[in-house]
Amino acid sequence: MQYSESNKKLRTTVTTVADQKPTYRANYHFATPDKWKNDPQRPIYFDGEYHYYYLYNRDYPKGNGTEWRHAVSTDLVHWRDEGVAIPKYTNRNGDPWTGSVVVDDSNTAGFGKGALVAIVTQPSADGGKQEQYLWYSTDKGKTFKSYSDKPVMPNPGPKDFRDPKIIWDDQNHKWVMTMAEGAKIGFYESQNLKNWTYTSGFFTENIGIVECPDLYQMRADDGTTKWVLGVSANGKSIGQPNTYAYWTGNFNGKEFFPDYKEPQWLDYGFDWYGAVTFEEGKDGDKLNHRYALAWMNNWDYVHNTPTLQEDFNGMDSIVREIKLKKAGDQAYYLASQPIEALNQLAVSTDSLDQIEVNGSKTLDVTGDTYQLETDISWSELKNVGLRLRESADKNRHADVGVFTEGGYSYVNRAFTGQPDKTGKYVESRAPFDQSKKNVHLKILVDKTSIEVFVDDGKVAYSSEIFPDFNDQGITLFSEGGTAVFKNVVIKHFNKDQNG
Repeated sequence: MQYSESNKKLRTTVTTVADQKPTYRANYHFATPDKWKNDPQRPIYFDGEYHYYYLYNRDYPKGNGTEWRHAVSTDLVHWRDEGVAIPKYTNRNGDPWTGSVVVDDSNTAGFGKGALVAIVTQPSADGGKQEQYLWYSTDKGKTFKSYSDKPVMPNPGPKDFRDPKIIWDDQNHKWVMTMAEGAKIGFYESQNLKNWTYTSGFFTENIGIVECPDLYQMRADDGTTKWVLGVSANGKSIGQPNTYAYWTGNFNGKEFFPDYKEPQWLDYGFDWYGAVTFEEGKDGDKLNHRYALAWMNNWDYVHNTPTLQEDFNGMDSIVREIKLKKAGDQAYYLASQPIEALNQLAVSTDSLDQIEVNGSKTLDVTGDTYQLETDISWSELKNVGLRLRESADKNRHADVGVFTEGGYSYVNRAFTGQPDKTGKYVESRAPFDQSKKNVHLKILVDKTSIEVFVDDGKVAYSSEIFPDFNDQGITLFSEGGTAVFKNVVIKHFNKDQNG
């Protein structure tokens, strides 16, 4: 269908900086400067900036061992690399793995008021047991020193005993830690970050070995305050994602009580793992919303990326804002949206008021780094959505849409370059109410990724894609009926990821 005169494309053009040569390096996502990155560590706000540490391997792909690399930001979009803060193999134990860092404002640990204290998993020198070691910084997080070759939390027996996450419990005036212990999340308490006592355990079912636990309070849109317990988990055996599972409930300072036994999922894509959530800056809103980001990769195909030809492997999702909302059935859920700061990256905008589609309509707008937002409505149809990063011959594309006949939304990367060589993980799905006749989609596209937020963001998808550089088409489609695409806004982003 052609554009009518009243609904013709409105375009605002701003001069952009073209790539000097084709690259798979992300335009606006955080990526390692070189070599390797995986797990994010929860960012902290300190001295006017967000401080972000992540697992980095300078010897990849020929050597092993991770260390903590450091980056800082004021807006969670532009990052400045600060180099390695905790080098690997600098004490008698193994390399530093995932943990968490806190600002010790009250000097509870004795390293000075405002010192940064990290509790980090390392494999012990005497047998490689996963144990927890304390590192501290007195130079504003630039470098950390090992407190002791002995663990502050010796391994009590389990094979898996890692990824400590620490928060300050205001109500009970103590430090609280969650720990990944196989299929269990352990809870611990401390007054000084050095001596820890076990208080309880939360046992999960059917989601594999859990990692990177998370615990925080949020205020829902109805004014109720709830606790949220999150964890990276593998729900593939029960048809659920391999991303971030979470439970809403209550925490009494020692034990967590979930509202429901079954977890919910913060992302339905294939590549949103090791996720962390964190508060806004020091004087910001600490209950009504939080931020979240995750490693955009999957251990099932972790090295299958063309970025290796450019000497790096490792990227994060965008930072998203999460809010706690109440559903009609009295349940609470987390809703995600891209942070507003991303809008500052828009260098040009294409706006389309309304397009009716019965079949397909290819836009004369193209791009490889942008945010696309639209409202879609219909009366009767089977399938509706968008083909993105489409080739000129229409054979290659990544699809985002709603299969109304099957009652699910989806992201399908089967027809473009993607990392899963087995072909098992090409279409991700989430339930969609078949009685609905409309959907709002917000889609973030970058050189090697696609992130989708459905309606208010209760459903989100994050997945890697590896399109050919010249595949930049956008096609709207419907099957089995007519769909109306309204308020189509495409913001083209341009930014060096460390700019």
